[in-house]
Amino acid sequence: MLGRPVAHSLSPAMHRAAYAELGLEGWTYDAVEVGDDGLPDFLAGLDGSWRGLSLTMPLKRRAVPLVDSLDDWASVSGAVNTVLLTERRRLGFNTDVPGAMAAILEQVHEPIRDVVVVGGGATATSTLLAAVELGCTRARLLVRDPARAEETVRQVRAHRRAPSVSVDVLDAAVAAGDVRADLLVSTVPVSAQTPALLAAAAAVPAVFDVVYDPWPTPLCLAAQESGRRCVTGLDLLAQQAVLQLQVMAGQSVSAGVLRAAALRELRSRGSVDRASDGVALT
Repeated sequence: MLGRPVAHSLSPAMHRAAYAELGLEGWTYDAVEVGDDGLPDFLAGLDGSWRGLSLTMPLKRRAVPLVDSLDDWASVSGAVNTVLLTERRRLGFNTDVPGAMAAILEQVHEPIRDVVVVGGGATATSTLLAAVELGCTRARLLVRDPARAEETVRQVRAHRRAPSVSVDVLDAAVAAGDVRADLLVSTVPVSAQTPALLAAAAAVPAVFDVVYDPWPTPLCLAAQESGRRCVTGLDLLAQQAVLQLQVMAGQSVSAGVLRAAALRELRSRGSVDRASDGVALT
């Protein structure tokens, strides 16, 4: 796992659990601090012992011109979160979009036509593309700086379903007070999950919070306590990791195995509110 910062990542715990489950002796997975400017040199220095890489921010968009090919979702999203290393080529994949689709379908069983996304970065792009693929026809991005959402809007409108999707960018401070949607997606940290945002989201029947540390987030806790659907960051992390394993190892484990490993790691760090043990992680 490459990124900056990356020490907080749960990916090593999940992938190591998968390797143990699959009996992949000799496979290792570590978190390595690599910044935007350092990625080209890091890739150039890899030897044949490397099978692949997972990428987190700020490297997902930086990696696009550094790989030799892109899968469909990497091409559509403009972001690479998985690199498969072969003898002569670097193959770029995006498992965030199909992982988000799987996470939503696992938890939400009602139609998703109207989606509000808080935030406008690469994760917002992936989750919104997933929602569009699942039938979203109206999307609103709530952002503090509209310029930060330009790339997300461009990528979503380039999607093959774009002609049937309305995408608007709104000032978060103004629009958050009145949220009416089938699904609210939050890509902002816990510190930005203000009482105003929680109150605005209370009328939305399903929420998707990509944050998982600390657990539970205020948004997910409020949703689950009121009986609403909640797709968690752990759901997304596990589902996209299942797909990464298929790319790198050609084998698969259940998302439940990976979720359990991630939750154990969070507990070992003291990042889980003990009073929340009854909050479901299905």
